Amino acid sequence: MDQTQEQTESADVLRPRVVDSIRILLPRVLGRDVPPPAESACLFDEVGLTSAHTLSLLLELEEELDIQIDVEEIGQDDLGSLGSLADFVASHAVEG
Repeated sequence: MDQTQEQTESADVLRPRVVDSIRILLPRVLGRDVPPPAESACLFDEVGLTSAHTLSLLLELEEELDIQIDVEEIGQDDLGSLGSLADFVASHAVEG
């Protein structure tokens, strides 16, 4: 198995954990109750995330999942929805 295939399989295993963790961490990061959003939910418009909240959420995800997230390549599209953020995190995470 080559390294790219291993990374893809690792991301596939990590992604559901990322989705669950985002749903759990959002109320803590936002400081208010939030119903668990759908993967298609817009994090900024529907959930109320801000840039500062996003940074806090990424730091909380690193701690919760014991990973390091390479955020150098994160783009606005990656922050569009819960699902797109989970895709980014799962594919840019390095085990801590």
